[in-house]
Amino acid sequence: MLVAAVGVVYGDIGTSPLYTLKEVFSGHYGVQLNHDGVLGILSLVFWSLIWVVSIKYVLFILRANNQGEGGIMALTALARRASAPYPHLSKVLVLLGLFGAALFYGDSMITPAISVLSAVEGLELAFDGIEHWVVPLSVVVLVALFLIQKHGTARIGILFGPVMVLWFVVLGALGVYGIVQRPEVLQALNPIWAVRFFTAHPGMGVAILGAVVLSLTGAEALYADMGHFGRKPIARAWFMLVLPGLVLNYFGQGALILGNPEAVRNPFYLLAPEWALLPMVALSTLATIIASQAVISGAFSLTRQAIQLGYVPRMFIQHTSSQEQGQIYIGTVNWALMVGVVLLVIGFESSSALAAAYGVAVTGTMLITTLLSAAVVLLLWKTPRWLAIPMLFGFLLVDSLYFAANAPKILQGGAFPVIAGIGLFILMTTWKRGRKIIVERLDETALPLPLFISSIRAQPPHRVQGTAVFLTARADAVPHALLHNLLHNQVLHEQVVLLTVVSEDSPRVPVDRRFEVESYGDGFFRVNLHFGFTEEPDVPMALSLCHLAELDFSPMRTTYFLSRETVIPTKRIGMAKWREYLFAFLLKNANSNLKYFKLPLNRVIELGTQVEM
Repeated sequence: MLVAAVGVVYGDIGTSPLYTLKEVFSGHYGVQLNHDGVLGILSLVFWSLIWVVSIKYVLFILRANNQGEGGIMALTALARRASAPYPHLSKVLVLLGLFGAALFYGDSMITPAISVLSAVEGLELAFDGIEHWVVPLSVVVLVALFLIQKHGTARIGILFGPVMVLWFVVLGALGVYGIVQRPEVLQALNPIWAVRFFTAHPGMGVAILGAVVLSLTGAEALYADMGHFGRKPIARAWFMLVLPGLVLNYFGQGALILGNPEAVRNPFYLLAPEWALLPMVALSTLATIIASQAVISGAFSLTRQAIQLGYVPRMFIQHTSSQEQGQIYIGTVNWALMVGVVLLVIGFESSSALAAAYGVAVTGTMLITTLLSAAVVLLLWKTPRWLAIPMLFGFLLVDSLYFAANAPKILQGGAFPVIAGIGLFILMTTWKRGRKIIVERLDETALPLPLFISSIRAQPPHRVQGTAVFLTARADAVPHALLHNLLHNQVLHEQVVLLTVVSEDSPRVPVDRRFEVESYGDGFFRVNLHFGFTEEPDVPMALSLCHLAELDFSPMRTTYFLSRETVIPTKRIGMAKWREYLFAFLLKNANSNLKYFKLPLNRVIELGTQVEM
């Protein structure tokens, strides 16, 4: 598990040495390539890794899990549960969580672009005149990566761990090689060098955090992938291998820059001996592909959670492994990410230019994670305030400084992840609000269930053999599909089941709590099926576990009735007109309940209804 965690969780942060110090000393920030400047930066990088990754994420945030699941959507569900007694606070926290999730998608586009670009740029040191081939080669590598997603990572996944273990060992070995040349860089372990850098350059000190944050990219992945590996393997991998490898490599690059200031143009590759340059380019490219794979897989997992929680339209989810539940493929997300990544590579053309856009999404997500975890710590865990508040204040202060340092990047190319985040945030909130309005509109004309059953008793229609399952979102009203079927066909089945699928804010639901059954008499039953936000709602399989003598869910005796709503935007109070048209488009293109609930194709009848927004 530890080796597997290294392969999947630490790919992003593990490839940050490719471009971090190169960007810090690029000249944009005015850092002097002298003893104080290099040691000050190394101290900032080291203590950022200790405070943000080691203390905040590994020792603290990983404990804020939702039944073992991590990630910002799981944390949002926890925060919503913690703030339930405070409706206004709960709404604010949910909106924050949604925006943090939207920023994660922006990060999922930038990470593959900047990682692969920085790896391929190593060829410029080995071959003259190859600069104009860097972008085309990067695009080819990235497009190939997205094309193989539908085949899954199950077959090549076994290689990820060993390759990344080799990567961190090589990082550490190169770092030791550089430190031996200039051992005085080890003085940067003393935080006084970071403090001295800030006091000597107060304005530059905050601004430089916009580049230092590149060393922290991927910290959110530790939390997002916790459900696959557990907290202990992730924590042990960090302290035993990843952190030492990163620190040694950064200090080795710093030693190289002290000895040869011209090496600042690409200190990562120039740290390696000349004979090892091409093997390092190959290993770096492989490592960045693995890092990109981890982010793409994280986007798939986040989308599935958002679908289950009702914030994203239903999409077709394909499982690419019969053993690993987390290995999934969502075509819509995959192609959208591919288009975004290719446009980024073509538009920015270099890792240095992309670094200007990087950091905004990362620090925004980090800040939102701290705010959500504060609600969990104070309201759900009931941690003593004298202990929780100073710790949370420290996290919030550092995250705020990093976010403030990256805010100016919005005008330097960093607007892309922000615009993408805002767009996705609008989509998610529009979908959630639109679904709520549809339920409200249908309630206006809904027939109360007790009244309907009493009318059936008074004037019983013709009953036919079999079980009819009507999917409905309301527990106390008659589904429109049932009314339409009775109106047009003048019959009812012997057993009529009103089925509601409930998505819980926990990742999994035990089998003994999967279903609730209530009998109304006269062959009418109410069934509630409960699924967690990481589970697939397989309705036929769940109903087969519902052992009741009165109900028969055998495949050839069961018919499923679905309602398909068609939205008509109007001037009624609901949402803005443009959001109503947007919701109508999303609803039209959403995956149908038939596929989403895994209903048998030949046993489903869909009945349409129009809803005025």
